[in-house]
Amino acid sequence: MTNGTPARPAAAQASAGDLLHLVRSGRATTRGALQRVTGLSRATVGQRLDRLFRAGWLREGEGTPVSSPLGGRPSVRLEFDDAHAVVLAADLETRHARTALLTLTGEVVAERGGALRVEEGPERVLDRLGAVFGELLRESGRDAAAVCGIGLAVPGPVDSATGRVVQPPIMPGWDGYDIRGRLRRAFTEHAGHAGPFAHAGAAPVPVLVDNDANLMAYAEQRAHYPDCSAFALVKVSTGIGAGVVVDGSLYRGIDGGAGDIGHIRVPGVPGSAAALCKCGSYGCLAAVASGRAVAARLAAAGVPAASGSDVRELLAAGHPEAVGLAREAGRQVGEVLATVVTLLNPGVLMIAGDLAGTPFLTGVRELLYQRALPRSTAHLEIVTSRLGGRAGLVGAGALVVEHLYAPERVEERLAALGV
Repeated sequence: MTNGTPARPAAAQASAGDLLHLVRSGRATTRGALQRVTGLSRATVGQRLDRLFRAGWLREGEGTPVSSPLGGRPSVRLEFDDAHAVVLAADLETRHARTALLTLTGEVVAERGGALRVEEGPERVLDRLGAVFGELLRESGRDAAAVCGIGLAVPGPVDSATGRVVQPPIMPGWDGYDIRGRLRRAFTEHAGHAGPFAHAGAAPVPVLVDNDANLMAYAEQRAHYPDCSAFALVKVSTGIGAGVVVDGSLYRGIDGGAGDIGHIRVPGVPGSAAALCKCGSYGCLAAVASGRAVAARLAAAGVPAASGSDVRELLAAGHPEAVGLAREAGRQVGEVLATVVTLLNPGVLMIAGDLAGTPFLTGVRELLYQRALPRSTAHLEIVTSRLGGRAGLVGAGALVVEHLYAPERVEERLAALGV
């Protein structure tokens, strides 16, 4: 999927879905512009737009001024109607989860956050998410039938074709589990309805699952760096992972394993040979520089800390030992990122997660600029998250919307709706 501009569709191929994409992207927002871009006749454009109006996916906005010196009636502007449905999203971390009800344009309507341990296993965790989804709908006065899809961010590698996590080091009991099916059932049980596709012969409400760093990167790039053709986000919390967006599309690798930099070995780091990672190997980056690793070193020094979120609170309070260890962790991550930057040549490198503050960022910059070639960093921006804790939720919602309103899927859904 991409948020870029597709090639001009041939007249015979420009479907209602293509027209909707042109309107949503802003490339053509009047009937006349749609005719010019697609080569379709006025009558054909009208027929295809009529299907989108009947589905409730398009609306007419205010007229746009006519540029001709002879004047004339303003052209009626076509707009994507984001009020016809909502999206549910959840961002699952190791000890905490965020859930939200979002509009189709990514606005958060209602939000919840609370303790939820991923180690409790998929049955309990997904059932709880389904229950919270039902609560969000009731609080916002929305019916479950308004939900067009559900997005879930998880802290592990995901095979996007199946929605199943693949050998996740920090998600015991989740490997190969049918997350989509279980979350869909939990939503149906707690919300009391299977959503807008519940009529006979139609598919149930779609559930999409992806890695949390991927979805954070997708949200941040779309919202704040849409012109950046190579964007990388590194999340440093309990574990360490990266998301990469190239030309508007997520880069996942062949089975969802791209960006798993937390398991790159760092043998040159003092003590790394004895640092056991959750994956079972010694000396992984996550074992020496993650929030969990920093928390363990603080605990060994007598400072109460058990997780990345505990470290975040200590950093916010200016705890000197936490500050020093965060900067050291940043240097260790920066050494690995020098290779990442040389390989990808991104325009933006974003640091996010529990450790994403000034001490950690300072450490990253020290080693990255020292190790990477000047050519690789000449046009590089190193920044911190703009969306903060909502990035995973916004990314999960965007994933659902881009999936459902892709041109080829629009045709399927219109047919299912009988329009």
